[in-house]
Amino acid sequence: MPNWKKILYALLGVGAATVLVWFGLSFLQKPEMCFEGVERIGDECVGVNGEGYDFGTPEIREVSRAIARENKKIDGQPHVTVAVMLPLQSDQATLRRQMRSDLQGAYLGQREANEGEGEPPKIRLVLANPGLYYGHQDKVVGTLLRMADSEKDRLRAVTGFNLSLDETEAAIERLTKHKVPVLASRISGDRIANEDRKDGTAKLRFPGLARIIPTNHDAAQALANFNGERGREDRKTVLVYDKRSDGYNESLAKAFSGIDEKGPPGPAAMPFESPAIDEPGSTGNQFTQTANNICDSGADTVYFAGRTLHLRIFALKLAQVECKHRHYTIVSGSDAASLRLGMTEEKWARLRGEDGKPKVTVQYAAPAHPDAWRSEMADWKKKWDEDHDRQPAKDELPQYLTEPGAALEDLEQRIRSTRDEGVRIGSVPDLEDSRTMLVYDGLVTIGKALHQAQKGGAEAVPGREDVGGQWSLFHSRHRVPGTSGLICLTSGGNSYDKPAAVVELDPGREGRGKLKFVGLGWPAGKEQPKNCVIPSGQSGAR
Repeated sequence: MPNWKKILYALLGVGAATVLVWFGLSFLQKPEMCFEGVERIGDECVGVNGEGYDFGTPEIREVSRAIARENKKIDGQPHVTVAVMLPLQSDQATLRRQMRSDLQGAYLGQREANEGEGEPPKIRLVLANPGLYYGHQDKVVGTLLRMADSEKDRLRAVTGFNLSLDETEAAIERLTKHKVPVLASRISGDRIANEDRKDGTAKLRFPGLARIIPTNHDAAQALANFNGERGREDRKTVLVYDKRSDGYNESLAKAFSGIDEKGPPGPAAMPFESPAIDEPGSTGNQFTQTANNICDSGADTVYFAGRTLHLRIFALKLAQVECKHRHYTIVSGSDAASLRLGMTEEKWARLRGEDGKPKVTVQYAAPAHPDAWRSEMADWKKKWDEDHDRQPAKDELPQYLTEPGAALEDLEQRIRSTRDEGVRIGSVPDLEDSRTMLVYDGLVTIGKALHQAQKGGAEAVPGREDVGGQWSLFHSRHRVPGTSGLICLTSGGNSYDKPAAVVELDPGREGRGKLKFVGLGWPAGKEQPKNCVIPSGQSGAR
């Protein structure tokens, strides 16, 4: 006859041992955390946080804490969550400063949206770090999707996005597939965009995606139109492009190749290959050979389809080539907005040459520049005065200049009031690199979408599809005056005829060089129509 007591004790012992093993394994497998909601993966801190965590990046510590204080201030009021998704760690000082500029724009835009409109819902801002090159975007997107479904978090939009990579594309595709609105403030690659059709409809690969920056195609066309108006018909051009797989490089090379040049035919395109976005690899050696070939070809204008680091290396190599005192102009895309950050006095001198005259000038299509509206308005008034003997009436002023100019003044006032309140967000925002302006415009646009979609009383908050459905309505009387220009969105959520600020990195004759705004380029060849009414059959992305 079996001893049931012994059997029972044995079973209990086995059960207890199993439970202990399970708890032990769970403990061992429990992820190491950098902070609440932020997991340590290798040497990176990946995740989502809105409580002031700086992801181990000292440069963003103060602005992260300022965002947390704003979040706490609106606690208890009707609000939704908006995530800023950007890589927030780097061992490079220049990239960490760029992160600070981005988050300063996010904080200032959050304040403007929460206080400027004055109606609920308010914006609670969280920072989402997907890791280097968006390498862990899948984990972060999973968290954001849960937040979108959560009644507590009520995530209603994701913004940021600063690199046109396959991983970025995958993140945006997954978010929009789950009906989470995305506003991309700083990616210019053509591939991450919906397709506008000539009949006014759109092919929505990314339903709920809006872009407030021109595509590389539009930026290249804006540069071509700008230089066509003031350029030389005898210039000889060559394309230098990075053949490493990168959505930005690929679309920029394609856009430059499609420019209809008026000058004599130049040499065949010259490729190079970099190892990564922010790694030089052997590009210096490659560029020495490329520069010699350009000298022998007689070209004086170079279209450069590559990232900032490699553009800087190329410009310095080109300046070293002795080539009959020829002056070169290098033309590039929006990524060049950060080019000046890595320049030293020695590098400026190399661009200048021994005689003090510039050997190389870099021209690029910036998505924004703080001098654009005042400078263009001064030119407009000068031309007006030449043709009229009276001051222009208010409705005669160029709306495409006055409204963005007023938006920029609002941002500058927001920066001053933040400082006067004693709120520390890091160094004074440097608007010349356009980052603060673009991310600020993104938050302001999201704020307008939230308020326009608001229904059902002050306590209710709009649904995800309600917010995403606003993008295609933002034109005509519902245009958004951005600091980067009028934001008028097509049915595909693309910016219509958004101007490019043509900027030159000018080494000058001595000392440190400067960024110089030289004019506005328009993708359509002329400024946006009055009230930003989008003409029938126009497209914003190709």
